[in-house]
Amino acid sequence: MYRFLLTPRWWGINVFAVLAIPFCVFMGSWQLGRFEDRVDTHHQQEDRSAEAKAATPTPLDGLLPVDKVTSGRQATATGRYDTAHQLLVPDRTLDEKRGFYVLTLLRTDGGKALPVVRGWLPGDADAREARAKVPAPPSGEVTVTGALQASENQGTDGVHAGGGLPQGQLGMISAASLVNIVPYEVYDAWVTVTDAQAPLRAVPPAAAEGSGLDLKAFQNLGYTGEWFVFAGFVLFMWFRLFRREAEAARDVALGLVPEEETDGARGREEAGTADRSVSKS
Repeated sequence: MYRFLLTPRWWGINVFAVLAIPFCVFMGSWQLGRFEDRVDTHHQQEDRSAEAKAATPTPLDGLLPVDKVTSGRQATATGRYDTAHQLLVPDRTLDEKRGFYVLTLLRTDGGKALPVVRGWLPGDADAREARAKVPAPPSGEVTVTGALQASENQGTDGVHAGGGLPQGQLGMISAASLVNIVPYEVYDAWVTVTDAQAPLRAVPPAAAEGSGLDLKAFQNLGYTGEWFVFAGFVLFMWFRLFRREAEAARDVALGLVPEEETDGARGREEAGTADRSVSKS
């Protein structure tokens, strides 16, 4: 009764099912593994953040380059603020309120400049009253302590990668975006100060890229479900086709339907399907 399984048509169906189901399961497991890795790195980053807050601040040069381990660590740098290059970073949110960062470059004793986010203020960076609230940076030599952060990129939330901002504003905190603004070298990193000068509010450090439960992490989880659904769908369709063929073969074996009629009905059905596909095209 199951001789139809040996036909060329069913050889193709069986080979497809045997290859497709393990492939879908493998891809689903791989996406699930990616999600679990992101969850693990998220927990590790939380642990590192807690340790960083309690750790003794470390000189900046000892923490570079910034990676998942050093991101968020308390760094110290000594130098003088360049009051001529104080920049506002617009469209940054804090506690779900829209505002802007106040960024000032610290000319360190080593010659390079360190971008320092001195704090956040609510409002529009273009508004005169908002800019008037920005306090002047401390004068003279200062030692800055803050959470170390990697340079931003086009995928960072809130950045203006396209440019077109007014003079005195910066769309992305990175050495690449500052190279044409200041006449000296800039560290490929920045810090957000721990204790902000009133009325500024301290900006909390962001998690290192790829270590948080962001949209990409939940995309991996969604893809996991999709691949497992595909595997189930292939199995369901194989079983459905098998049952239909088995029922037709049983009817022929019992003499309820002539074999020629069954083959003709199947051929008409396949031809009708092809005609409908052509008409839709």
